[in-house]
Amino acid sequence: MAYPIENKLVIGIASSALFDLSASHKIFLEEGEESYRKYQEAQHDVVLDKGVAFPFIRRFLSINQHFAGEAPVEVVLLSRNSPETGLRVMNSIAHYGLDISRACFVTGNSPYTYLPAFNTSLFLTAHEEDVRNALAANFPAGLVLPSRIEDDDNDNELRVAFDFDGVIADDESETVFKRNNNVDEFHAHERERVAVPHQPGPLAALFQKLSHMQRLEEQAQQRDPSYRKILRIAIITARSAPAHERVVTTLKSWGVSANETFFLGGMEKARVLSILKPHIFFDDQLSHLKSAGGNIPMVHVPFGVANRPSAP
Repeated sequence: MAYPIENKLVIGIASSALFDLSASHKIFLEEGEESYRKYQEAQHDVVLDKGVAFPFIRRFLSINQHFAGEAPVEVVLLSRNSPETGLRVMNSIAHYGLDISRACFVTGNSPYTYLPAFNTSLFLTAHEEDVRNALAANFPAGLVLPSRIEDDDNDNELRVAFDFDGVIADDESETVFKRNNNVDEFHAHERERVAVPHQPGPLAALFQKLSHMQRLEEQAQQRDPSYRKILRIAIITARSAPAHERVVTTLKSWGVSANETFFLGGMEKARVLSILKPHIFFDDQLSHLKSAGGNIPMVHVPFGVANRPSAP
């Protein structure tokens, strides 16, 4: 029997993150809702191009192919469209063979309020207001930023990269640093609280459930040494020693870990990202969401002190 949805790792995705909707969105902005509706209904059998999150979602769903008995992951479409205008999206999902069967169409409204109903550990969309509203309601969400789409069919690994502060963990330490932009003050605070785990950040549950997927893969490899793991998780943080210890303390207290952890001490994250080539990277600061080739799928998590307006 498959896992009930409350036990699954569920990602909610908007059509704006999964597919390239730039043409139809332009019609909506320039000609209005009625023209948009007519355009989408007329184009219902025209397959949409892949969007920024497509390579990530395709590989994420492939986890179920290796654990067919449990089917431990699921993707739910959460759309501002009506069922009629969303038909093109569903047809495109079928065309690409994506195993997405559950959907929520809210006809012009924001779907973020339904995230708890689907046990969602992440909501991805290109609609910034939806992301900010979701985070304000303590729901996990990220804003997909424009990037060049690369989806290598021969690359079956799923690489997911996270910032630490303000993403996996809360923004407590970032608040200390931002107070005076003082690294020494930040390090003193972290040394003092080295044994105190952080409170969870907005994507902590996602990180923890991905770690559970890794344990499933480890068990599969123990049963079958030829099994090739799908999932590879990285943490890429601007922290450096001695602030690294509290990261370890926090993850250990949660019973989770990453495959690779980078303490960069303020070095540009793009230097690591260009080698790791994650299929998705989450960070709370836009200044870190850059890559030389513009081909790393970036997600902004506008949470905490780093995203509050500066005092005049």
